[in-house]
Amino acid sequence: MEPTVSNGSNDTFDAIIVGAGVAGLYQLHRLRELGLRVRSIDAASDVGGTWYWNCYPGARVDSQSYIYQYWFSQELIDEWDWSQRFPPQPELERYLRFVADKLDLRKDIRFSTTVSSADWDAPNAQWVVRTDGGDVFRTRFLISCTGMLSAPKVPPFPGHDRYRGTVVHTARYPREGIDLAGKKVGVVGTGATAIQVIQTIGKEVAELKVFQRTPQYAVAMRNPQFDDADRAVYKARTQELYERVNSTFTGFDFDADHGSWYDATPEERREVLETVWADGSLSMWVGSYPEVLTDEAVGEEVSEFVRDKIRARIDDPEVAKKLLPYHYTFGTYRVPLELGYYDVYNLDHVELVDVSEAPIECFTETGLRTAAADYELDVVILATGFDAGTGSLSLMHITGRDGVSLTEEWQRDIRSTLGLQVHGFPNLFTVAGPLAPSTAFCNMTTCLAQQVDWITDCIAWMGQHERRTIEPTKAKQDEWVQHHDETADATLLMRTNSWYTGANIEGKPRRLLSYIGGAAQYRQICEDVKQSGYEGFRVEA
Repeated sequence: MEPTVSNGSNDTFDAIIVGAGVAGLYQLHRLRELGLRVRSIDAASDVGGTWYWNCYPGARVDSQSYIYQYWFSQELIDEWDWSQRFPPQPELERYLRFVADKLDLRKDIRFSTTVSSADWDAPNAQWVVRTDGGDVFRTRFLISCTGMLSAPKVPPFPGHDRYRGTVVHTARYPREGIDLAGKKVGVVGTGATAIQVIQTIGKEVAELKVFQRTPQYAVAMRNPQFDDADRAVYKARTQELYERVNSTFTGFDFDADHGSWYDATPEERREVLETVWADGSLSMWVGSYPEVLTDEAVGEEVSEFVRDKIRARIDDPEVAKKLLPYHYTFGTYRVPLELGYYDVYNLDHVELVDVSEAPIECFTETGLRTAAADYELDVVILATGFDAGTGSLSLMHITGRDGVSLTEEWQRDIRSTLGLQVHGFPNLFTVAGPLAPSTAFCNMTTCLAQQVDWITDCIAWMGQHERRTIEPTKAKQDEWVQHHDETADATLLMRTNSWYTGANIEGKPRRLLSYIGGAAQYRQICEDVKQSGYEGFRVEA
């Protein structure tokens, strides 16, 4: 289908949704069910969200396919066949296109369009939304479904303009790809995305330089292909899996349900760790013992267990030493899954460059220069992450009640209510906004769907009770932020500098960006708010 393009239109809607990925498509479907006039806006030329933009080599999901799906339609589940446990990006993109076609969603989506500003018009109780194409839309509700990792962070290495090679960020990788065969390639970063790139291109390129600042505790992925018998099994378990993912700590079909670390013998602990490691999934992160994220001694023991697994994969002891993390414990940084990543460092044409010792200083005409050496490169791939949680919302230049800028507010202090609304911004809803589990600590489809359902129920309730606006009171927001911070401070994560705490963005206020009280507990808190008639929220007729 040809994408819709901007044409300088001026129209009024009940709701405008920004984003046409996992959350945005479901939100569009739910609001259309209410009979509302809805428009979705997306910068991409088609649906997919993160699975549209992140088309770099080796991109794949790290949630099991049979739980990384929509649950609201048995028909969708029955008609879609996953090929493997952890599918690659093209398959996820095809899935979301299939859903969009099945539900006839594209007719209400404006593609290739970016929101340039959104301003609250108090007298008319509407948002005025402007786009880069000259559109001016008025809408009662503005719903951001832009994702928690959609504003790429590009490092400010000087000299970029004089570099004669190709440079690209993984989040904006050319959809037609880049021919890397026989090229000298540098990858900047060793996070989850970089690991997927490195393990995929390692054997293809002539030379590979990996510029690492922070080593990772990557878990070996187990990724079997599915046949019809496998698919029949998980499809028959639909209701069971749905109930399971909505009752666990992180929205997966596993939990840290082995009891307390201190109630187990050393032999029992080892058996549990070997079991979750062998599963080859994120159960190694959140499926063993709850103390992994709260008790430093336990965290260190589990960290050494993982270091041993990594160490055994690498031939050169000096390289292994650089690839092993020691300054933070397992699970307090994003836990990547890998398929052959550590084996890449056993290849003669691959070099690990430690930029924590000798930082990158600049681009040159032919590559990158660190404090120690120059590196000649044909292609530089920046796997340098995102301005997580707040970045995409800040780029929309949202101005709320009394002319308050959301961007400026979050530059001072990152605050929200349930990660769903912000005091001072009536009728603005933020799916995967900061201080909700969906920002980092949840299987995305579980938590995004839960938030979409809450927003939909809230809007329906407002219609039934003839209410025009809703926003949290300052007291309600302060209460949530205090609870969020107390929960975060009880974990080890606040001791680690990572994008989880905004530490990857210079000047960003430090706060754990995602709620870590558990997806199931968060769901209950949201349900209690709904059942109370939105107590703590300012609701006006």
